[in-house]
Amino acid sequence: MGEGTLTPEYRHEPVMLQEVLDALSLAPGNTVCDCTLGGAGHSVKMAAAVGGEGLLIGIDQDDMALEAASARLKREVPDTPVKLLKGNFGDLDELLCRAEIPGVDGFLFDLGVSSPQLDIPERGFSYNEDAPLDMRMDPRNNTLTAADVINSPSNTEADIARILRFYGDERYAREIAREIVRRRKVKPIETTTELVDAIKAAIPAAARRHGHHPARKTFQAIRIEVNHELEVFERGLDAAIRWLNPGGRVCVISYHSLEDRIAKHTFQELSRGCTCPPDIPVCVCGNVPRVRVITKKPLVASAEEVARNPRARSAKIRVAERL
Repeated sequence: MGEGTLTPEYRHEPVMLQEVLDALSLAPGNTVCDCTLGGAGHSVKMAAAVGGEGLLIGIDQDDMALEAASARLKREVPDTPVKLLKGNFGDLDELLCRAEIPGVDGFLFDLGVSSPQLDIPERGFSYNEDAPLDMRMDPRNNTLTAADVINSPSNTEADIARILRFYGDERYAREIAREIVRRRKVKPIETTTELVDAIKAAIPAAARRHGHHPARKTFQAIRIEVNHELEVFERGLDAAIRWLNPGGRVCVISYHSLEDRIAKHTFQELSRGCTCPPDIPVCVCGNVPRVRVITKKPLVASAEEVARNPRARSAKIRVAERL
């Protein structure tokens, strides 16, 4: 890739960009961290907001994303200092310590698989392309693939059904799991097309004719399992709040009810004060609020944005401010 060239795979529209900028309320000289750098769609604007006296930190575990983002940032915001860190935001403590960052004024988490990853067939995220069952966001450091999840004898029919139901809210989780186990006894399920065929065979024909692609929820569930996404997010969000400077904000864009629930409950718990029973005259718990919840209800994309950018349809933004 040439210097200053953004690959087509990483040209995609950032979700709810203005809402993110308003929520973070960045000022010149601030330090802001994009924990999900991707193609730098949000980062370019955040870097412009903090300016030459500020600092943009970008984190991604995908080498292609880091290379594309670096070129774009150099081209569009050359005067803003930038530190790009390769890694998983679940390791935020280690990454920021290694980069010698004293504190941060704003964090952004734009969760879920990125459009570019979906568009690269060999990554195995898409049910619309025939590819090996992979779905790893960081192939170099994660040995568990989607094929492992599907074919491992240690994952019983009940285990697979639980994954599909819990992470994908799949109505036909039990039927799909049964069909997967039946087929893998004959031959391992190794490609996205083979998995899609199994899913379609398990779901009643009438249900397949309406709504989204029948494999959508299953692929989502397996991707979350492969990458341990919920555990990683919880760890990263807790770390981000610790690193925030007073008055700094953390903004979460989620696309899945489980991710949104983690953000909501984390912010609620950390905004609570004393938890002692009301009949105790003096507080003994010592609990004090650590954040102020900015969004009592999540922000959602406008109808105009959803029409322009379908990825925004399920997006929800929650924001909290460090006290």
